[in-house]
Amino acid sequence: MGRSGRRIQVVEEPAPEAAAAVLELIERAARTDGQPAVSEQGRLQLRGGRREGVRHVLVHALVDNEERLVGYGQLEDTDPVEAPAAELVVHPAYRGRGHGRALGTELLAQSGRRLRVWAHGGHPAARHLAQTLGLTMFRELRQMRRSLGDLMLPEPQLAEGTSVRTFQPGTDDAAWLEVNAAAFAHHPEQGSLTQRDLDARKAEPWFDPKGFFLAERDGRLVGFHWTKVHAEEGLGEVYVLGVRPGAQGGGLGKALTAIGLRHLAGQGLPTAMLYVDADNVAAVSVYERLGFVTHETDLMYRSET
Repeated sequence: MGRSGRRIQVVEEPAPEAAAAVLELIERAARTDGQPAVSEQGRLQLRGGRREGVRHVLVHALVDNEERLVGYGQLEDTDPVEAPAAELVVHPAYRGRGHGRALGTELLAQSGRRLRVWAHGGHPAARHLAQTLGLTMFRELRQMRRSLGDLMLPEPQLAEGTSVRTFQPGTDDAAWLEVNAAAFAHHPEQGSLTQRDLDARKAEPWFDPKGFFLAERDGRLVGFHWTKVHAEEGLGEVYVLGVRPGAQGGGLGKALTAIGLRHLAGQGLPTAMLYVDADNVAAVSVYERLGFVTHETDLMYRSET
């Protein structure tokens, strides 16, 4: 313990009991904040062993003469161009005591002061912490929603020679990873998914291949719409939607979107959601025309060095 009564631990692989404690902290904070402060990918990276380029920062503090986990941060340094990306969370019961600033300072140090940090939900406290750490906002990710109760979409129109079927786990893995990488070559977070990342998602309770649609043309995958159901929240998600470069512009994305939304509505879900970058004006316009409106925003901050 330091003079502040705080101990910061940096590890490449948390012990199973430490990972469980962090996941519990994330869940406790999510109930207070309205959404998890650590993304799905970040939570998956807490489990299943060491991941190249990923570090975990655990903040412990003395509470009633007992050391407790009060904060957590994750640093991912896997992009060859962009600065390392981080997410962090402080236990709601122990906020306002400098733990967030200590966590942010450690993440800055671990990244060599070259850092990008997500603030999911864009809460004022997160904005204040970013300013304190000398970070500036540079990316806005919108969560958009629409009702599925009044879903009135025209019959999806597919170009001649194009067909749509559902994903077959194992059989389609390599082909999907290839088209995903091509469709999201400009988007390192999505485009860099590996077999390990796909396997981790397939092992999640929400995974359902019947909601994972693949478009084929001449025996080759040209696009996909992977939907996700958040059963507890009663939400259906446009989880990932991608079209291979060269197959864009023919209405395939619109058709796949409609197919996925119809599937979610058929599950009896009242609402659909999706995430889209605010500066992707074309995509935002498409979703607005489909009846989606902005529900909340996630902000990313970065250091200036």
